[in-house]
Amino acid sequence: MSLPWTPDEVADLPTIGDRVDTLTDQSRIPGGPGARLRVVRQEATAFRREVPGTGTPDSIVTCDLVTLPYPTRFGLFRASRSVAPFLSITNRMLVIRWSDSGGTRRILLFEPSDWELGRYTPYFDSVAQRTPEVVQRQVVTEHGTVRQHLGRLGIAPEDVDYLMFDHLHTQDLRRWVGTTAHQDDLGEQPVAVFPNAKVIVQRDELAGIADLHPLQKPWYQPATYADVPAEAFLPIEGSVVLGPGVAVVKTPGHVFGNQSLVLNTATGIWVSSENVIAAEALTPEHSRLPGVAKWSRSWQQEVVLNANTVETTADQYNSIILEKTLADRSQTDPRFLQFFPSSELTGAWTNPGTRPTFVHRAITHSSA
Repeated sequence: MSLPWTPDEVADLPTIGDRVDTLTDQSRIPGGPGARLRVVRQEATAFRREVPGTGTPDSIVTCDLVTLPYPTRFGLFRASRSVAPFLSITNRMLVIRWSDSGGTRRILLFEPSDWELGRYTPYFDSVAQRTPEVVQRQVVTEHGTVRQHLGRLGIAPEDVDYLMFDHLHTQDLRRWVGTTAHQDDLGEQPVAVFPNAKVIVQRDELAGIADLHPLQKPWYQPATYADVPAEAFLPIEGSVVLGPGVAVVKTPGHVFGNQSLVLNTATGIWVSSENVIAAEALTPEHSRLPGVAKWSRSWQQEVVLNANTVETTADQYNSIILEKTLADRSQTDPRFLQFFPSSELTGAWTNPGTRPTFVHRAITHSSA
């Protein structure tokens, strides 16, 4: 597949944020994965002390998008003893608002998945082809679209400044940022729903989409990027602070260019990504999910990965330790951390043995 822009053109695009010098890109840490893990713990501890000093955003609102099945062997990598081949996850969007140093109000949508088009991701499309429609209606719950939620919140699409995903698995951005050509499958040349928004993405992931490895191919829709203009992206390298209490931390492993959202709120520091699918995956010793606590003890693993791809598994483990070190403890149950899975494990009668011990369901914050 060829993209309409070259890596050099992407490298010349403007970027965003104040670089976090405390955190070193894992690829630049000398030594093996064990050495990198030690450095990650140390640097995450240092950055954790810095985050409160950046301030807090004006508000954070959580919006449910869709609940859908996901293989248990991926979501609870090797740890689950559930008989259910699938569990359920709920995809959610965060709407974060803040004022920048010049007083301009900013709006970031984190995980604004166009799930209506995301279903054509090769893996999910192949599952749908094998699943009767009557069964699909039983296991998929559509909560609301991105546009419906913004309408409810009174946010005009043209007021959105940034779109961000922890990674671009399943994402089809054409309706959000527009295209440069007619789209045969959509029957139109999409005009950007968010005409003033830019997609914050790690340069590593843009490079990966341009030349997918076989391990990646079931999870991306590369053809949908062929007519997306390069200027729709704000590529970053590493970790940056976007605004008061809002930071992006590079967390490679789940994909090469994975990134996590860090938020400083009235209840302390939150971290959000899809590196794990449940808060208890960061403290598996407290999990009541069948097999998880025992597996953690037996294998001396302090986290349980979400591993539908195993691109660089050791790096993903290290990245989750970074997230675990940054997040404050939950005020609801201090056994668990304020880690908010962008796709959170959700109990369902169809999936015995996969009901989570603890769920967040939302991040809610207002500085008013």
